Amino acid sequence: MSYICTAIVRWCNGSTADFGSAGSGSNPGRITRKVRELISRGQRVPSFFTLVKMIEKKEIEKLVDEHLGNGALFPVYIKVSAENSIKIVIDGDNGVTIDDCIALSRFVEHNLDRDKEDFELSVLSAGLEHPLSLLRQYRKNLNRSVKILFNEGKEVCGKLLKADENSITIQEEIVKQYKKNKKTILGDILKIPLSEIKQTRAVVSF
Repeated sequence: MSYICTAIVRWCNGSTADFGSAGSGSNPGRITRKVRELISRGQRVPSFFTLVKMIEKKEIEKLVDEHLGNGALFPVYIKVSAENSIKIVIDGDNGVTIDDCIALSRFVEHNLDRDKEDFELSVLSAGLEHPLSLLRQYRKNLNRSVKILFNEGKEVCGKLLKADENSITIQEEIVKQYKKNKKTILGDILKIPLSEIKQTRAVVSF
């Protein structure tokens, strides 16, 4: 299961001036209290009054690394859009809980300057919808079934036996139809270079 913790977009507190300047002045690109009041009353405000500081991806990466440290949790994917929409995906050697997502979300949020940065933040766990992208994720899923999509479009399923920086080794699992029943039989052991893999996903066994 994949968890998500989303922080609602927050307005910047603004400056002491009635209107912040988007192009000049001491507080360029900030949403002031006056502008926020106008918006809350449903009045239209020129878009150039609502410019905000863009958040750098490396700033978010630094905060995530600071919070997670060298523990069991690790970042898989971090993206910051031009509109300051921040998306963080994390995984863990022992799984990820919703409390883990909430804790990271609060840490990142509390270390961003709301007077300068208007943002939307979401922190998710790497669920089945997220393909494996790190060696640490491959090793976490050893002895589990995975589905591999090759660059040329071919697919293969198998039990993940080994993983290193250059390749993975699986034992192929082949589904055969016997009259009304399906049966999975074990096939060849395949060593697959990571360079040939477009996508790998863990498969849930029932």
